[in-house]
Amino acid sequence: MTTEKRAYHRIFFNSASLLSCGDKTWPCRIIDLSLKGCMLRFDIPWQKDPEKIYTLALELSDDINITMALSTVHVVDNTAGFKCQHIDLESITALRRMVELNLGDSRLLERDLLVLSENH
Repeated sequence: MTTEKRAYHRIFFNSASLLSCGDKTWPCRIIDLSLKGCMLRFDIPWQKDPEKIYTLALELSDDINITMALSTVHVVDNTAGFKCQHIDLESITALRRMVELNLGDSRLLERDLLVLSENH
């Protein structure tokens, strides 16, 4: 019997997005999102520097965007997991609302926020 070690709820979110670092940009698809990071899929195997901080830009609507500073956690071929290193207040508010709507239970979101605050 295996136990789930994830402290955050992930929401599955199949959407095109852009990952950037400096003057370079890579198109990607978001597989899932959480308050702590995301899983992205690229057209080619991801072989970028794991020490760099990347910026994910996700446009939810004309006036709602989520921007996260990310570091690479793990890579399998063209799929990579990233940990959120920084997120601004507007982005975390939009992401929190999105997670809450997808979970359907605000108590689950509150648990994630508690874990997030305890880890920082």
